Amino acid sequence: MASSDALESVGRGQQRVALASVVAAAVLVAVKLAAGIASGSLGLVAEALHSGTDLVAALLTLLALRVAVRPPDRDHPWGHGKAEHLAALAEAAFLAAASVFIAYHASRRLVSGEMGDVRAEWYALAVLAFVIVVDFARAFASWRAARRYSSPALASNALHFASDLLGSFAVLIGLLLVRAGYPEGDPVAALFVAVLVILAAGRLVRSNVQVLMDRAPEAAAESARQAIARMRPAVELQRLRVREAAGSYFVDVVVGVRTDAAVGQGHAAADAVEAAVRTVLPHADVVVHVEPSREGGEIRERVNAAALAVPGIREIHNVRVMTVDGRPEVSLHLKLPATLPVEEAHTLTCEVEAAIRRAVPELSDVHTHIEPLAESRGGRALPDEEVAAESDVIRGVVRELTGREAEDLRIRRRERGGLVALLTICVDPSQPLRQAHALASEVEERVRRRAPSIADVIVHTEPRADS
Repeated sequence: MASSDALESVGRGQQRVALASVVAAAVLVAVKLAAGIASGSLGLVAEALHSGTDLVAALLTLLALRVAVRPPDRDHPWGHGKAEHLAALAEAAFLAAASVFIAYHASRRLVSGEMGDVRAEWYALAVLAFVIVVDFARAFASWRAARRYSSPALASNALHFASDLLGSFAVLIGLLLVRAGYPEGDPVAALFVAVLVILAAGRLVRSNVQVLMDRAPEAAAESARQAIARMRPAVELQRLRVREAAGSYFVDVVVGVRTDAAVGQGHAAADAVEAAVRTVLPHADVVVHVEPSREGGEIRERVNAAALAVPGIREIHNVRVMTVDGRPEVSLHLKLPATLPVEEAHTLTCEVEAAIRRAVPELSDVHTHIEPLAESRGGRALPDEEVAAESDVIRGVVRELTGREAEDLRIRRRERGGLVALLTICVDPSQPLRQAHALASEVEERVRRRAPSIADVIVHTEPRADS
């Protein structure tokens, strides 16, 4: 709710600035056009047309901001921010058309030598002084608002108002030259205004087309890349895509984590990447996808298989592959029973290292670390009547998935952690191991969904004797 209120507040602030620009542009068009017609100054008429395009542009900006501030919906899941860039393109088209008109008439006067009846009266100079003050105020207000709200539409308005300010100065100088006896000063000033308009239109088109074409903002992408590179522990950056709309960034990141990392570790890595990106792009919409690391993955799998094939090895973890002097080496942790004598533990470790070297001969070295297996938590068996509902659910799941009754079912209560269900199911002895594993996993998942009181499910598979 707070974020929605903040968004509405920002939108209202932007719209107030845009509305003020509409009013100011309308006043300037009327004043410049009246003074230009009265004095016969092409420069002032050109400035009136310039302000007329700004009036249309300001109206487009106001409309675009009312669209852009809308929250994302089903048809526009990334919001409506690009409406601002579309409005800026429309503004550029109007500016370009006005510049062609101004340049044509100014050039014709200079070539023909017919400067027209230009009268640099005091009221024309007064109008220009007033216009310069207004242009400065508009440019400064729009620039400050664009910085505050990171709005490309308001930034484009600030640029145009700054060009208006330069154009007004040029027209003032042109009229002063006319007053001093140089009538060509007025069309030269008008031509200068046309050049300013063309340059402004070109900048607008280039910057906004880049956004609409989803060109990657290089500075933002590099900042995000460096933020991820500084993370500790490090992650493998596999892909980074950044796009921009209405001053907001959308970041798509794919990172690799160890293949033996747990789901919780992968989720923690994704959270850490998201936080790192937001340190440099505070309001970015960041999506992080986690993949198994490509670095040393195949070697790690062979190391795992070789170590677990050694009799007596119960568990391994933290398998890491490093490259030293151009050759890979591996480190891993072995978990052995806590009561195992040190001599026997050392023998097992040597067997594991030898098995790994045989399976992965390209390794330059193998480093092992021995840890005791954690002692199992205490628990107690429960009478059937205390867990009748849970037992019925489990037996129903087994019948549903296997078509047979569970061979064995016991439910225990741990001292900490709730109920644990231990059951045995029988499968076709010719069934591939991966299918049997998938069946056991499905049994576990359905039991957890249908009996939330059970904290853990351990399924043992055995071959059916009647096959």
